[in-house]
Amino acid sequence: MTQETLAFSGPRDVAAILGNESKNVRILEEAFSVKVITREGWIRIEGEADGVAKATRAFRQLEDARHRGVNIGKQELRYTVDVIGRGDGVDLATLHRQGLRPSRNGASIVARTPSQRAYVEALRSHELVFGVGPAGTGKTYLAVAAAVAAHRAQEVERIVLTRPAVEAGEALGFLPGQVEEKVLPYLRPLYDALDEMLPAEELQRYLSRGWIEIAPLAFMRGRTLAHCFVILDEAQNTTPEQMFMLLTRMGPGSRCAVTGDPTQIDLPRGRQSGLLEAIAALREQQGISICEFGEGDVLRHDLVRRILGAYRVHRERTGRLANS
Repeated sequence: MTQETLAFSGPRDVAAILGNESKNVRILEEAFSVKVITREGWIRIEGEADGVAKATRAFRQLEDARHRGVNIGKQELRYTVDVIGRGDGVDLATLHRQGLRPSRNGASIVARTPSQRAYVEALRSHELVFGVGPAGTGKTYLAVAAAVAAHRAQEVERIVLTRPAVEAGEALGFLPGQVEEKVLPYLRPLYDALDEMLPAEELQRYLSRGWIEIAPLAFMRGRTLAHCFVILDEAQNTTPEQMFMLLTRMGPGSRCAVTGDPTQIDLPRGRQSGLLEAIAALREQQGISICEFGEGDVLRHDLVRRILGAYRVHRERTGRLANS
């Protein structure tokens, strides 16, 4: 048994790292098999030497990141614990320096897992990127952040966000309102992502000046999308014809991100997903990156990761596929 005591300037510094939640202390204790004791301006770590050393590194990295302007929350703490536990990845301060900055005044949006880091790098360096994996892995959110950051850097002139209006058990024709009102629920997640990244006035300016266009996939037919950053969301619900149509809209100076979850296909039974066909057809093509996410990349909520795992085990046991 060994112990290490870390001294801080005062209780506010300790609270800035751990917050006021005992849950955050338990995350560290369970990850490194140690006991963490906090008192006023110090933290004591007790346990086996290896666990104490790892927990100490975690606290040092969190404190360094805080001094560099990073607000420490539960996600930041979990990221640091995961990186030190795995022995790979970059520290939290470096991660934020490498982050995407879609807003002039907002904080960096960062990739928190190795798969997300590879995805962000692909979005920066490839003209066509597929982000494929389960819900809550940041596929759409990071793509929208990359698109807004690219527009701010004058790398593209416009951002085009689109989704297929596929019914997931609800009939579109029975929804109230005009066509625009009927398709709004399908596009709401894209608006939500933008709302989190841009101040209201800046977002309104983007929309009013046509710098951002949000439209159903059917509205893309017959167009040439030049000097745009195009994001096709929920691509698992495209037909092969729709996917081919969208990919062939790319014009000079265009970049395209295609995101989807093959386990949540809402197409009629027997219809092939355009996302699955595109991945199979384009996997070996130069200039195209296919980034795949797993359950370990889920950051939406702890329960989501467990739900995905439980469903996967159940479906493997029963032989039931998502679109059967």
